[in-house]
Amino acid sequence: MCSVRTESLLNSHWDVCFEPTNQTVYIAMAGQHKIWEHSTLDGVTRAFSGDGYERNLNGSSSSTTSFAQPSGLSLSPDVKEAYIADSENSSIRAFNLTTGGPRLLAGGYPVFSDNLFKTRHALTTKRQAPFVQFTQFIKVPFISNHPSKPICVSSIGRPQKAQALFSKHIPKTLKRPPQATMTTVGEMEDGFPATRLFNQGCSYTYDDVIFLPHYIDFPTDSVLLNTKLSRNINLSVPCVASPMDTVTEASMAVSMAALGGIGIIHSNNTASEQSSLIRSAKSHRIPFASADIPFFSPDDTISSGSVFDSSPCAFITTNGSKSDKKLLGVVDKLTWKGLSDKEARISTYMKKDVVTLPNTYNFEDVAGYLATSELDFVPLVSGEGEVIDVVSKSDVEMIKGFPKSGLPSVGENGEFLVGASIGTRETDKERLEHLVKAGANVIVIDSSQGNSIYQINMIKYAKKMFPDIDVIGGNVVTMYQAQNLIQAGVDGLRVGMGSGSICTTQEVCAVGRGQATAVYKVSSIAAQSGIPVIADGGISNSGHIVKALTLGASTVMMGSFLAGSTEAPGAYQNQGGQRVKKYRGMGSLEAMTKGSDARYLGDTAKMKIAQGVVGAVADKGSVLKFIPYTMQAVKQGFQDLGASSLQSAHELLRSGTLRLEVRTGAAQVEGGVHGLVSYEKKSF
Repeated sequence: MCSVRTESLLNSHWDVCFEPTNQTVYIAMAGQHKIWEHSTLDGVTRAFSGDGYERNLNGSSSSTTSFAQPSGLSLSPDVKEAYIADSENSSIRAFNLTTGGPRLLAGGYPVFSDNLFKTRHALTTKRQAPFVQFTQFIKVPFISNHPSKPICVSSIGRPQKAQALFSKHIPKTLKRPPQATMTTVGEMEDGFPATRLFNQGCSYTYDDVIFLPHYIDFPTDSVLLNTKLSRNINLSVPCVASPMDTVTEASMAVSMAALGGIGIIHSNNTASEQSSLIRSAKSHRIPFASADIPFFSPDDTISSGSVFDSSPCAFITTNGSKSDKKLLGVVDKLTWKGLSDKEARISTYMKKDVVTLPNTYNFEDVAGYLATSELDFVPLVSGEGEVIDVVSKSDVEMIKGFPKSGLPSVGENGEFLVGASIGTRETDKERLEHLVKAGANVIVIDSSQGNSIYQINMIKYAKKMFPDIDVIGGNVVTMYQAQNLIQAGVDGLRVGMGSGSICTTQEVCAVGRGQATAVYKVSSIAAQSGIPVIADGGISNSGHIVKALTLGASTVMMGSFLAGSTEAPGAYQNQGGQRVKKYRGMGSLEAMTKGSDARYLGDTAKMKIAQGVVGAVADKGSVLKFIPYTMQAVKQGFQDLGASSLQSAHELLRSGTLRLEVRTGAAQVEGGVHGLVSYEKKSF
């Protein structure tokens, strides 16, 4: 660190502060009235003196009255001035670290100085002379469009004089209640700013850190969660369904868009299959009412009532498939149950005059029609005659019972926004063309380690061939990785490596990063270029979402959080008396057999090494229910932080207003349910 040599810190009065941007340490010395500046980047140490600069940055020198007992040291954000509080001669001085021009800011009396507006850190006395009652800066946030910028008031002398100055010189519109003031007491301080916490060489997960509460002056319902997925795509809810084959297909994509988020349809299939899923999702205007609509030909028979388990009726087409655009008739469950001969051909009892509605009708249109008609259900049909869905009165009542969320994510043509993932192989260039033609609104390049020549080339190709479609790159966890993809032209970044519940990359490859650290670091560099960040992985509860978004992410991508829901692909199974659905990592051997090994750059390798596992998750019900409740919990978290929007949270974090602490293992236990023999945990 800094070598002070003859000026021993043990035998003098001193204070120290660290400027993280330039990685520079500043020490205020009493013995010979020094300020030492030591750069940890180039190892150069410079000395500035109160009696006259021994040496400064441009070689000039200047004299000023010396300071005897430096009791507080702070830097301006631009690191052009150092502010020293001297308790022995009751003064505050500013030392210009570029020109060497010292100046007296305060001496024995209260002052209010514009020169202190940019001071970030509070100054406090370490040892007060008998005639100095206190020396401090009081930080008061603006009540304006920039709530994170502080006003600084300096006081040398009696507290009542400082208070009088405060009332006299600060406009009423800028005042806040006493609870909002932030002061330091001696050496004590509440938590760390993010710049300090995440520059200690530790890799933190969401559970490792906790935010300290701030000031509340707005109701929960006024918190705005609207955000950006990528440079040109806006969402009203910061939720993204992960491109995994046990999480996101058409049903999940539709429901997420209906809630105000978006789903990214996986690429662990053929290009034609993936394109078909995109077209299916975009053909809907309301969430899937029937997961599996049965089709028969007129010559078929229906021998079991299980046909109607997932749909109120069965549709009859010429060849008995959905691809046949000509709808000949319909059979409902009541009609079939009334048959005396269950082996009769369908053509003998099907209803031929079928009333349909266009699939472009929204939920209110369909609900209104069923309310005024005698029908129990109505098919929704495309302009080409294809049956898209069937909605019953019971479906309408179920959907009405779900809580409200954000505005749906729709494009200019009224269709739901849907994303799709691709890999980095040459064949993915052809897949990309199919996806764009199918109507994909955003492309996610899916790779466990995104900082590769393969992804950079794919980004450049996609932006060249389809400049109007946003491309999201990743995954990355470092600023270096992020900068490379930003320079390649990405419109968004996906952050996370080995943090998912079914991912074993960190264990197998010894590479990755704690998700809290990764999100903060990547978001810091991405914000400079206006690139939104998706926090991908590690989301187990609403608190993790609050942390991810506050640390700089614009959205969170979820896998296990959504797996097991009604909308997730796959059938429910009973396992140990519990209703579950399969959930597997895309790095599992099972998923790799279908093509996901390319995500791990292993498509040409003869030996496949798993970086994920296959598991099961409990039935969660519909995302249409639990996502709105989760977002309400997120709003409450933002309210406790004093942030009325994602943008506000980011500003409060960058300014240092929001503070964090690292939680010990005991603190994490204390922060959860503990000390009970048994309990039932319900979030809503």
